[in-house]
Amino acid sequence: MSCPNVKECACPKKTCPNNGQCCACVIKHRDTGSLPFCLFLDNGGDKSAANYYHKLKERFESKD
Repeated sequence: MSCPNVKECACPKKTCPNNGQCCACVIKHRDTGSLPFCLFLDNGGDKSAANYYHKLKERFESKD
């Protein structure tokens, strides 16, 4: 069953039980301290909040 708030799921993991169910996905990732793929596309496989911080830092520091 898909989430009624989702028009098109951006996650490529079609075998994930939460694919297309954004609310369940966000809860799972909140509980595991990681970010959903749809919110963090350039992660190199590391979806941790720490890696997200480092990627953002790299992006904004390179704009100087």
